[in-house]
Amino acid sequence: MTNPKFGKLIQKINLYPPFLGMGIRVKSHRADFTRFEVELKARWYNRNLFGTHFGGALYSMCDPFYVFIVTMNLGPGYIVWDKTAAIEFLKPARGTILAVFEIAKDHLDSIRREVDQLGKNTYHFEIELQDESGLVVARVKKEIYVRSKAAVRDTTRPD
Repeated sequence: MTNPKFGKLIQKINLYPPFLGMGIRVKSHRADFTRFEVELKARWYNRNLFGTHFGGALYSMCDPFYVFIVTMNLGPGYIVWDKTAAIEFLKPARGTILAVFEIAKDHLDSIRREVDQLGKNTYHFEIELQDESGLVVARVKKEIYVRSKAAVRDTTRPD
């Protein structure tokens, strides 16, 4: 069940000031919100001292998308938060950097079933950031916390 309010959010995300200011944009997304292609173009204002992409911009381009996918697909009956994140810089990042975030529908269905049964759970995702030639320049690991709002209301349930 996709939350209808997110349709308007996606239309505006490229205007989100932190993304706009760093040169980050959503290049494309699937209508069912299971896949996002995000790019970071090299600009004078997002380079570091060495002329490569600022590491914070590389991480920022990855920050919300797994949470977006899970939230948009599970709907309003669930709480979804980032729990942990880590970035590993592998090569100097130059030019346009691309990240493709995708969670298959069957995996999203599995998440829903597990959270409905357990009340809450955490899920791990990994994304590789690639330059224009396909070279992996960084790897980001994210841990997403998902909790059923019904479990929050059920105070008899052990935590």
